[in-house]
Amino acid sequence: MMTRVRSRGEDIRRFILEKAEKHPRDLSRVTAEHFGITRQAVNKHLQRLTAERALVSSGHTRSQSYKLSPISEWRDDYEISPELAEDVVWTNDILPVIGQQPENVLDIWRFCFTEMFNNAIDHSGGTSILVHILKTAINTEMSLSDNGVGIFKKIQTALNLLDERHAILELSKGKLTTDPDHHTGEGIFFTSRMMDSFDILSGGVYLAHVFGHEEDWIMERDQFQAGSTIFMKLSNHTSRTLEKIYNQYAPAEGDFGFTKTVVPVRLARYGNEKVVSRSQAKRLLARVDVFKTVIFDFKDVPSIGQAFADEVFRVFPREHPNIELFPIHASSEVKRMIERAKSGMVGAE
Repeated sequence: MMTRVRSRGEDIRRFILEKAEKHPRDLSRVTAEHFGITRQAVNKHLQRLTAERALVSSGHTRSQSYKLSPISEWRDDYEISPELAEDVVWTNDILPVIGQQPENVLDIWRFCFTEMFNNAIDHSGGTSILVHILKTAINTEMSLSDNGVGIFKKIQTALNLLDERHAILELSKGKLTTDPDHHTGEGIFFTSRMMDSFDILSGGVYLAHVFGHEEDWIMERDQFQAGSTIFMKLSNHTSRTLEKIYNQYAPAEGDFGFTKTVVPVRLARYGNEKVVSRSQAKRLLARVDVFKTVIFDFKDVPSIGQAFADEVFRVFPREHPNIELFPIHASSEVKRMIERAKSGMVGAE
């Protein structure tokens, strides 16, 4: 009986810690409702977690709120030079700070940190990288900030794009690199898919990706951010593995290459323009011929033009018969236009 009580108490305290970030002001109510217990019983667990410094409380009674308490916090600034090596920084500095973690968690952090740190060394054009790590009982957060030209501006310039948001379209496809002799272009894409949350702030654009969502969220900012800052967060207890994420994009058995991409159609636009033209279609199709499977996500795209549909779903498949194209989240209007294009009812203009 005592073991069962202890186990339930541990379940309640873990639930509290996992929900603290989303419910800082109503943590007691959410926990009480989930476990069918009184708020007074929940408050005993909250007091214990606060005493153990797993939680920090502020305010009193009805205005009281809770947040996760840092187990450790660390930061350091690195001067970019030919001698700076991401694997050495990982082994000597980052790994001791992250501390004891399951092997799969350490594997993910090793991949993501070394990829992002190396990108800053090789591509930022800056002189320094600031690394900040915050670890709690539930998750670890890391940020890398450089003082370079900015990742979106770098891609925009290298690929001769008209808009920084178009750079995000290219990033979202994956396999994007401005230095093909030395990089595969898979680092940022896979890092964004491995983390619980992954964000890039650069110039006037903010890119955010949350695990489990195929799409990226893009916001424009009035305040300009020099250089680039990458934010990463991962649960200390995730069951995710590098292999699981790789396999999502390598569907064929025995094929461990990066073969599948999800392309958000809405990013083919500039500003508030509608998705109607062949030029937008060609923007969307740029570089997708390096994949075997291409999924076009029509979320937030209520309609498409005839020329756009023809270019994507008739002309491109005719020229690339070995590439599979799949639309998802398409409205009934978009589906009708796609079917018309596939049947040849939409002719060349």
